[in-house]
Amino acid sequence: MSMDVPVSPEVRRRRKARRWWLAGSLIVLLAAAAFELSRLQPAAPLVDKAMLFMDTVKRGEMLREVRGNGTLVPEDIRWISTVNTGRVGRILVLPGARVESNTVLVELSNPEVEQAAFDAEWALKAAEASMANLRVQLDSQKLTQESTVAAAEANYSTAKLDFDVNDNLAQNGLVPTLTVKQSKTKADELTKLFEIEKKRLVIGDDAAKAQIAAQQATVAQLRAQLELKRRLVDALKVRAGMDGILQRYGDLSQSTPLQEGQRLTAGTIVARVANQTKLKAVLKIPETLVGDIAFNQVAQIDTRTGIVPGHVVRIDPASENGTVTVDVALDAPLPKGARPDLSIDGTIELERLENALYLGRPVQGQAETKVGLFRVVDGGRGAIRGPVKLGRSSVSTIEVLEGLQAGDQVILSDMSQWDAYDRVRLN
Repeated sequence: MSMDVPVSPEVRRRRKARRWWLAGSLIVLLAAAAFELSRLQPAAPLVDKAMLFMDTVKRGEMLREVRGNGTLVPEDIRWISTVNTGRVGRILVLPGARVESNTVLVELSNPEVEQAAFDAEWALKAAEASMANLRVQLDSQKLTQESTVAAAEANYSTAKLDFDVNDNLAQNGLVPTLTVKQSKTKADELTKLFEIEKKRLVIGDDAAKAQIAAQQATVAQLRAQLELKRRLVDALKVRAGMDGILQRYGDLSQSTPLQEGQRLTAGTIVARVANQTKLKAVLKIPETLVGDIAFNQVAQIDTRTGIVPGHVVRIDPASENGTVTVDVALDAPLPKGARPDLSIDGTIELERLENALYLGRPVQGQAETKVGLFRVVDGGRGAIRGPVKLGRSSVSTIEVLEGLQAGDQVILSDMSQWDAYDRVRLN
């Protein structure tokens, strides 16, 4: 039979103090362990090197370029439009065919235009007949006046002869003085009449010339109107207007092609003809990159079947949808198969930087910015992030101003998923 040994108050106090001491020590140890754990860096993640794109920093000449896509466009394009309102009668040439300037593409019909030309022709014939009749009348009047002048001259000559005879006889006393005076008065009167008739003949000539000139002006006006009407009739035959290739019927805004029987108003675009022997490249360059482009800069145009050199000839002052249009004249013949509207790529050379430090363009590296790039260390087994200041950029390269040295190997791939780490391991 066992008996409980009584515990003294001192023993209980010591046991309680020991338990509090053990609990406090455990709390301190846990706090110290948590503090040390908080100071530990997270383990560097492992990245597959085969999935990364890397480049080595180089020093030397850096070629700055900008690139854009675009199309080949004819330098000489002719949009053919209607002169008259008309209905499409016949379409004689199909798109893609070679045409000459006088080739008739489309025939239109307009009875009103044809009737107007017919009326103008007969109006001209009537005016010409009137002018011929006027000439006959004026010639007849002139002959009549010339006859009158001749009669006046004869009367004057007879009267003067009578006066001369009577004057001689009067000097010998054979004729009275009164008779001499009468013959002189008659001769003077007929002299004045003769002068008047001669003036009438001259005035008649001037009047005839004026009447003929007026009628000639009327004929000329009607002839000009007839020529205009005939041109309007001829314009019903829509011609190419230049040597080249018929590219299409209608303008770019028309969703349906031209059809026979379709009614067209005056000024409607009928067709587009282009000279395919001389093309230019039209590139779309991002407006953020166009600031350094200047006239006559060297360009290379990739037509998919060959590279053609060229130079910048025009820079559009306005931007559209974030791009600027740049025209490039081609300095060499195009390869076979090149045609208008062919899709192309173009590269424009901006400048050459001598003794520049540069590398391939990082995925998130923009010109004149400061970024964090991973530099390969430990013989390719790891990479550490560091700040890098970038300068001027090109299509595939960018200038390095600070943060790297020639020979450094840098990861160019997108490393945004490792933004929480300044170091990664490479396998």
